[in-house]
Amino acid sequence: MLSGCGGKKQAKIATPPPPPMTSTSATVPTPKPSTAKPAEGTPQSNADKRQEKADEAANVLSVPEGTRPLSVETGNASWYGAPYHNRRSSNGEIYDMHQLTAAHRTLPLGSTVRVTNLKTGHSTIVRITDRGPFVEGRIVDLSLAAAKQADIWQAGVAKVRLEVLRTPASFDHGGRWAVQIGSFPDEDAARTIANQVSRRYKTARVLSFGSPIGDWWVRVRVLQDDRKRAEEVARDTRTAEGKVFLVRLD
Repeated sequence: MLSGCGGKKQAKIATPPPPPMTSTSATVPTPKPSTAKPAEGTPQSNADKRQEKADEAANVLSVPEGTRPLSVETGNASWYGAPYHNRRSSNGEIYDMHQLTAAHRTLPLGSTVRVTNLKTGHSTIVRITDRGPFVEGRIVDLSLAAAKQADIWQAGVAKVRLEVLRTPASFDHGGRWAVQIGSFPDEDAARTIANQVSRRYKTARVLSFGSPIGDWWVRVRVLQDDRKRAEEVARDTRTAEGKVFLVRLD
């Protein structure tokens, strides 16, 4: 999961691992698939593997011209790279900061969205593969590659328009939902909140876990991952430190 801050350079993003379980001119051109194939029996080079991933992404992100957005929201975007590169994303894939992906708290995983920098007009089309950002006022965290396309890389944070172009499931109904609380500076602070929440919500599964950069988070899995129950927990939970976020798991 993600938690960003808006520095001048890279936006520092915290991504705790999941517990078990515009205009046509602004559209990002999709890369053309490579027709070259390695000889049979020849090991693939890193460049070949990267090209394969780019070809797959091009197919996933191919959006017909004139596609009307299903929904639109405006807010701040940040981006994340190392130390999350090559770690597992919320959808189970290994995060590659050189691919066009992003994190969103509530859109179904696998959704395709266009993110447009409202100051510069640059945009990128990305696939939602991760959860976050867990920072108030931010609506999306971009990969390094996407941040460069949308001209957000150097600024760290920028105001954007996010257009949902395609989703694999309804974002109005269904889904599996939870509540995420944090971040906390150490494990003891997270465990204190986790214990309080556990005593209040007897049927919930409450977990505390650390992120790769050292901060700690609490996740509340309500009974049957029900959205209404998760919304109630998010609404009724207060903490002296950290924030409370509703998050979709699937």
